[in-house]
Amino acid sequence: MKSTLIILRGNSASGKTTIAKELQEYFGQGTLLVSQDVVRREMLKVHDTIGNLSHDLIRQITEYGNGKCGFVILEGILSNRKYGDMLRELVDYFDGNAYAYYFDLSLEETIRRHNSRDKRNEFGEDLLRQWYTPHDIIEVKRERIFTDDMTQKEIFNIILNDVK
Repeated sequence: MKSTLIILRGNSASGKTTIAKELQEYFGQGTLLVSQDVVRREMLKVHDTIGNLSHDLIRQITEYGNGKCGFVILEGILSNRKYGDMLRELVDYFDGNAYAYYFDLSLEETIRRHNSRDKRNEFGEDLLRQWYTPHDIIEVKRERIFTDDMTQKEIFNIILNDVK
């Protein structure tokens, strides 16, 4: 089976988890969704530092899907500084059959979206500002940038058109 890797990256509250879940639902049974937050925060309870325990596990779970699942979706903040080398290696591991998307939203849009979701009570604007990293591309083939003016429906459709 030839597998397609879809990487969804961006700042907190940019919409990547929502899109990832919609894609998994669309592609259906056997679609592997690997969430950085689930692995790092829930499974391992580690901070997002360079070389933390989640790096290897995220990579291993993602690699596991190659050849077993039609689609493997990896989503998270996944900053270039901390995860860039691993992401580029995963693109190679999937024989280049990978698509990377970066949600390059403005800080203002990130804050607006954050304030409209349930997680808004977990952390505030001060941490969003501290974590915010604009234009954090990983420079791989098939990397696309999503901006403030794009709706979730448009983003979903762009990804579907790319990977089909």
